[in-house]
Amino acid sequence: MRLHSLRARIALVFVLLMLAVQAAAFVVINSVITSNAHRNANEQLAVAERVFKQVLRSNGEKLTQAASVVAADFGFRQAIASHDEKTVASALRNHGDRIHADIVMLADLDGKLIADSSGPAHEGMPFPFPKLLRAVERNGDASAIGMIDGRPYQLVAVPIKAPLPIAWVAMGFVIDDDMAREMSSLTSLDVSFIDQRADGHWTALASSLPAAERRALQDPSNLSEENYATRLVLLKSEGEPVAVMLQRSLAEALAPFRRLQTTLLLITLAGVLVSIVGSMFTARSVTRPIAALTQFSRRIGQGNYAEPIDVKHHDEMGELANAFNQMQHGIAERERRITELAYMDRLTGLPNRALFNDRLQQAIGVALRAEHPLSVMMMDLDRFKYVNDTLGHPIGDLLLCEVAKRLRSALQRDTDTVARLGGDEFAVLLPTDDIDAAKLIANRMLKALEEPITIEGQLVDVGASIGIVTCPLNGADMNVLLRRADIAMYVAKRANAGYALYDERHDQNSAERLSLMSELRQAVEHDQLTLYYQPKVDLSTHKVKYVEALVRWDHPTRGFISPDQFIPFAEQTGYIKSISRWVADKAIQQCSLWHAQGIELAVSVNVSARELIQSSLPDTFSALLRKYRVAPEWIWIEITESAIMDDPNHAIETLDRLHALGIRLSIDDFGTGYSSLSYLKRMPVDELKIDKSFVMGMFDHKDDETIVRSTIDLGHNMGLKVVAEGVESEAMLLRLKDLRCDLAQGFHLSRPLPPAKLEAWLQEWQESAETA
Repeated sequence: MRLHSLRARIALVFVLLMLAVQAAAFVVINSVITSNAHRNANEQLAVAERVFKQVLRSNGEKLTQAASVVAADFGFRQAIASHDEKTVASALRNHGDRIHADIVMLADLDGKLIADSSGPAHEGMPFPFPKLLRAVERNGDASAIGMIDGRPYQLVAVPIKAPLPIAWVAMGFVIDDDMAREMSSLTSLDVSFIDQRADGHWTALASSLPAAERRALQDPSNLSEENYATRLVLLKSEGEPVAVMLQRSLAEALAPFRRLQTTLLLITLAGVLVSIVGSMFTARSVTRPIAALTQFSRRIGQGNYAEPIDVKHHDEMGELANAFNQMQHGIAERERRITELAYMDRLTGLPNRALFNDRLQQAIGVALRAEHPLSVMMMDLDRFKYVNDTLGHPIGDLLLCEVAKRLRSALQRDTDTVARLGGDEFAVLLPTDDIDAAKLIANRMLKALEEPITIEGQLVDVGASIGIVTCPLNGADMNVLLRRADIAMYVAKRANAGYALYDERHDQNSAERLSLMSELRQAVEHDQLTLYYQPKVDLSTHKVKYVEALVRWDHPTRGFISPDQFIPFAEQTGYIKSISRWVADKAIQQCSLWHAQGIELAVSVNVSARELIQSSLPDTFSALLRKYRVAPEWIWIEITESAIMDDPNHAIETLDRLHALGIRLSIDDFGTGYSSLSYLKRMPVDELKIDKSFVMGMFDHKDDETIVRSTIDLGHNMGLKVVAEGVESEAMLLRLKDLRCDLAQGFHLSRPLPPAKLEAWLQEWQESAETA
């Protein structure tokens, strides 16, 4: 067998491994044996400690009982009371001898010794253990270890009562070598009593150890842990600390395990020899299928999951081969699932934004090389938020799935892609279609969504707004095309047109638009905008009591900028909020000035959809009414029908708060939105304004006249005033009067005028009305 072959290396590794295992096993088991010996020694120490404490407790109880007998002796108490010292000394000696007490003492209440069995020389001296007496006062009896003349004693003390305490009696056993040897015989351990001196050294008071070994007790930390297991037990003592040290010889504890250690060594050597032989056979059997596994691993690394590994073994190597095959299948399945999660929308099953962008990027490259157009559409559902808020998100999810299904059916080619980008936003890629083909498909998609949709018994009505761009006409960059399709989509949504083509005039991010944004902001901040007012004529009395405030912008360099140019732009950018507040401030101020001059005019102010859903709108108007001292009934607020339908619940809540202030409310452009009578009857409005497109088309289209007549009848039946916009001729005016319309406004009556010219026009109108 070659030394550098795999088989040799496996054999060598196995031998070394077995050597390491056998050596580790020997070390571990030997360590366990030693540990067991230590544990047994420690367990013996623990048992010995309990025995020792029990012996001390038994001695203490014995002393306490004897002392209590003395304290209860009537003759003894009488002798104390009569100061019969001989009787007292005799009684103490007799009771002490009965239990072989080594010392007996009697102390008076002042802590002075009355009698002491060690001799009369101590009589009259302070009792040496005052803490013991204080403990007796608290507990009735007490015990402690104390030093008397350099010798330790186990002491107890009890009070002598007649019936109140009149003295204290104390008894004790001396702690000496005899006691230590007695303790050693009971515990099978070496027992030493030691105390700590002021210099920190310990002194052996009594011990079962030979005299030569007692010197090591001066510093217990010097005792060899390899030779002894020790336990130091502190005793309750007065004065210098006293402890008992229990010791167990580890040599004696290890003696029963020595034969086991020898047997273990022989087994270890035999195991090493067997492992050498076994490793040779193992290395030979392992290396045979390695080539097949290596080849299989190379195929897996190359992404080839088709062919499984073929290893005809029924042992662990066969199981390893099966595991490799399972791994191959698992990797292939996970890659498929990861791809699906990364590129598919989990709710609808459509491609997601990542996959759509990837396909769009590739399609742009193909279209540019082949010089053919491609189209991209961005689509957003109308009223989807209302469905979510009203019916809940589960119904909204089911609606999205149904929309996805219908959009897929509207695309008839496999090369076309419809994707869900998120929320209710979808995108369509037509890789070979021009703008005309894209419009046909957009109409097909809108028609598919017009069909009734029923979700769990609920009839759901949604529409869509689609923005269309083409490449290279509207750009050759993916991000540019998507952004411009998004812009076109919002144009379609605002115009309720279904779909719209991209027009750079709608691009709020162009350089010109950015410049216009800055200038518009400056115009508002520096009061450069102007309000014009268009009168509304009462068709029954020919009087003018109402005017509509319309904002105008006369740019210093660009000239007059039509509201149709900057108002939609302001709505896109969100700056319409600032413009609306500026208009409200100026209009209410002008209303206040006219009433101060005796000109009784009510002023209408237009409010955007963004303002309508803001909860702060009523507070803004309330503050302006107070500021200019204008009665709320002089102010009318006009809201477009489509603005209300963007978020009906919030809109109606805001309208209720405005109506509560006393402000009159009017629905502008009525008939062009999607409102229903159920919402109209909930809104606290006072007026309907017929959209000018119907008024101007009355003489050309019967349907327009029908809409005008129906709107007038509807408004009157609901107790509302009706205003017709866009009156361009006398014939229109007379026809509206015949239809019983309340008010009219339009160029035939007057164009929007600045305040001074409006006042002059009012004067002329009043004079002509009086002469008519």
